[in-house]
Amino acid sequence: MTDEVLSQSEIDSLLSALSTGEMDAEDLKVEESKGKIRVYDFKRALRFSKDQIRSLSRIHENFARLLTTYFSAQLRTYVNISVASVDQLPYEEFIRSIPAMTILNIFSVPPLDGRILLETNPNIAYAMLDRVLGGRGSSVNKVDNLTEIETTIMSQLFENSLENYQEAWGSIVEIEPLLEELEVNPQFLQMVSPNETVVVVTLNTSIGEASGMINICIPHVVLEPIIPKLSVHYWMQNQQTKESKPEEYAALSETVRTAQVDVRAILGESNMSIEEFLKLNADDVIRLDQLVDEPIKLTIDEEEKFYIQPGKRKNKLAVQVLEEYQGGR
Repeated sequence: MTDEVLSQSEIDSLLSALSTGEMDAEDLKVEESKGKIRVYDFKRALRFSKDQIRSLSRIHENFARLLTTYFSAQLRTYVNISVASVDQLPYEEFIRSIPAMTILNIFSVPPLDGRILLETNPNIAYAMLDRVLGGRGSSVNKVDNLTEIETTIMSQLFENSLENYQEAWGSIVEIEPLLEELEVNPQFLQMVSPNETVVVVTLNTSIGEASGMINICIPHVVLEPIIPKLSVHYWMQNQQTKESKPEEYAALSETVRTAQVDVRAILGESNMSIEEFLKLNADDVIRLDQLVDEPIKLTIDEEEKFYIQPGKRKNKLAVQVLEEYQGGR
């Protein structure tokens, strides 16, 4: 199979030819089985390696899981989102492959340049809207007639979901996604030149009984500064860094061991008035609230940590730790 994307009119023409008998399905199978010569257009050269595409797939698989949890909580219904495909193609082909009227969320991702497009199939968008407004999640496709309230609700719903996108990219780059606008007609949207290579991540989405696609279109200009980080070598470096952390923890633990702390054994406490305190004389006895046969408390930096008992070791006063203090006895 080739990577060519058919427009809706081309698909309709093909189905019409099959139904009228102008074209035979068996002929198509025979033609498909024969060897084909594919013309390679150097103006549309692939700009991402398979390795980098796999890295983008991993990132968006994580995003799909986070998005599933987010929408499940927001819509209070069954939601399932998974990555269907990750492809690179010219921007013009992507625009021709999506519906003429759809939900387009355009957001920037500083500090990276450019903008990312999140296209949501109307079936999914209206199922979300219906759930937010208290419905059962039914879908009514009337994208060309969005009210101001519907536009605001959808914008807020997708804007809040961008926190998950930020988290999904956290292992590669720290971004701050910001929703800029919501559009319904892709023909009015020109983010990059028609021949610019974009990565299109397609997410299979089910919300209740409604199902459809969410497409994320990422122009090459956005990913260009971080392309080296999308390689296996970078992921392996990160893994090695994680594996070396135990040594860092060991060094940190050794530093903590030598830290000075204030340790006190509280033999007991007693309350008295100022008058009684001023009248104290030598050989007076102060009665404490601690019984002789009960363990006393050991504090570390004024926080109670252990039960102990006093004694001597090598003719020096010492305490023996009995058990950890659990709060109350």
